[in-house]
Amino acid sequence: MPIRVLPSHLVNQIAAGEVIERPASVAKELVENALDAGAKRIEVHAEQGGVALLKVVDDGGGIAADELPLALERHATSKIATMDDLERIGSLGFRGEALPSIGSVARLTLTSRRAPATHATRVVVDGGHAGDAAPAPHPPGTTVEVRDLFFNVPARRKFVRSPATEFQHVEKMLSRLALSRDDVAFLLTHNGRRAFAVEAASDREGRERRIAELVGAEFVAGSLHVEHAAVGLRLHGWLGLPTHSRGQPDQQFVFVNGRMVRDRFLANAVRLGYRDVLFHGRHPAYVLYLELDATRVDVNAHPQKLEVRFRDPRTVHDFVMRTVERALAQTRPSADAVGPVPLGVAGAFAGSGGTSPRHQPGLGLGTPRFDWTAFARERGDVGDRASDGHPPSAVGAIDAAGLEGRTAAGVALPGIGAGVADRDNADEAPLGYALGQLHGIYILAQTREGLALVDMHAAHERVVYERMKRELAAGGVPRQALLVPAVVDVTESEAGLAVEHADALAALGLVVDGAGPRRIAIREAPVALGTRDLAGLVRDALSELAERGTSERIVADRERLLATLACHSAVRAHRTLTLPEMNALLRAMEHTEYADQCNHGRPTWIRLTLDDLDRLFLRGR
Repeated sequence: MPIRVLPSHLVNQIAAGEVIERPASVAKELVENALDAGAKRIEVHAEQGGVALLKVVDDGGGIAADELPLALERHATSKIATMDDLERIGSLGFRGEALPSIGSVARLTLTSRRAPATHATRVVVDGGHAGDAAPAPHPPGTTVEVRDLFFNVPARRKFVRSPATEFQHVEKMLSRLALSRDDVAFLLTHNGRRAFAVEAASDREGRERRIAELVGAEFVAGSLHVEHAAVGLRLHGWLGLPTHSRGQPDQQFVFVNGRMVRDRFLANAVRLGYRDVLFHGRHPAYVLYLELDATRVDVNAHPQKLEVRFRDPRTVHDFVMRTVERALAQTRPSADAVGPVPLGVAGAFAGSGGTSPRHQPGLGLGTPRFDWTAFARERGDVGDRASDGHPPSAVGAIDAAGLEGRTAAGVALPGIGAGVADRDNADEAPLGYALGQLHGIYILAQTREGLALVDMHAAHERVVYERMKRELAAGGVPRQALLVPAVVDVTESEAGLAVEHADALAALGLVVDGAGPRRIAIREAPVALGTRDLAGLVRDALSELAERGTSERIVADRERLLATLACHSAVRAHRTLTLPEMNALLRAMEHTEYADQCNHGRPTWIRLTLDDLDRLFLRGR
């Protein structure tokens, strides 16, 4: 075929293929135009999934009568005029392609009125052919009606899904747009029935009501608010708690300067901020807003403007990652916290399919006693009284917990132990003071407001892990030489890995060398671990090394190896602890970052107030 200039209607249909994928794409383009026009209320009405009709009504500034036909021309826009404008784009739509692209593949009616005008002006476009402008009744603002989408492009119409599926995409798209602008009211209907409606919000309480409507009340209940500014960047929004993670990344919303994006670069930064607190294969939930100077970000990097590019990506990446990391580090027991598993959702969390601690491999009987009193003394959390392995008296338990000279009533309960702390003094410690153990797994502690339940293995795992991280940063995990090297049978490839990455293992407290084609010798081990389960620890560490692949990745992600060491070093289930040991763990939790969850994202504690208990037992009713 000879070279020739394509007719304008075919050019528009080709452009529409890049911009208009389905009814949700139409909704996105039209609502973004409404937001750019300064609308404070936007209504979207859909019929048959948005294919039969998609109507967007706004109360924005409107379009002047003499400019209305021009708005339907390609590359006609009021939002940029020079290259300088292109380098600091502050609007959502700026290419001038949305209306002509939609009009080329549908029947479009555009009605608009500026506030000073006495009447509106209307233009009808049928498959790319625009009629004459005519007066029409309409309040200030704009209404765009899009009917029979893809009626003249049968090949595209075949790819349209069922009305229910298409409307789901419309609803999802409009929810994201509503999340991007909490100062604008939104209404969405389908076939005359309301799907959702949110009012404009001006404070945090109002914003959280909107998020509860658009994302879910459970997200709001299980998230923490974050706000931080530095180096010309500001990040604010809500981070889902690690214990409210999800099986898929369906509740991850990021907005850059008010523009919704699906950016892998930012998603990776947030994921790294969560790396110490999530199960493998779980995904965090979040609603985050990043603000920066418009000249520092290129929003014209994607046909649908869903991805952005930053002028200084490393600075942005580190800022987002560190902000998330520091916010999550504050998830530790406090006087006003109820714990990472709120009472109302505890049952739902327990039924999520996770493995119960008592059924985890390796959490058996016969594990040597860990000296909690010595550990606490090292931190300065308790006095000098050491436990002799027998249940102490009530006064002895309180003395060991650092409350020497105070009185307490001691009550011995079979299977639990003795010692009830003075309730009036429990407000000095958010987790209160230990009463005893439940099935060798959970610590029961009396707080000023009621009762705290602690998963001792999960809690100790976090405490040990954070201590190991500090030790590693200070020069390496403390280790001790074994009198007799422990020889472990491994595969030939595992033996090679151990020798290849000996330096990385040594920094983590494990000194190993080859003892044959399929054997390795452990000569030094982390002090926190002692001689417990060295074979299991080494096999898990080698598995992590195999997964990491290269030395560079091992160094960059050695926290995973530390977490493996911490898990093996932590006190195991079905271990009997004395009251001083339990109290030492509670005090350590209160001063440890991320203490609300273990290294794998499991919750470590929960608080039940006296009011909660009264409701359970119907007291006062």
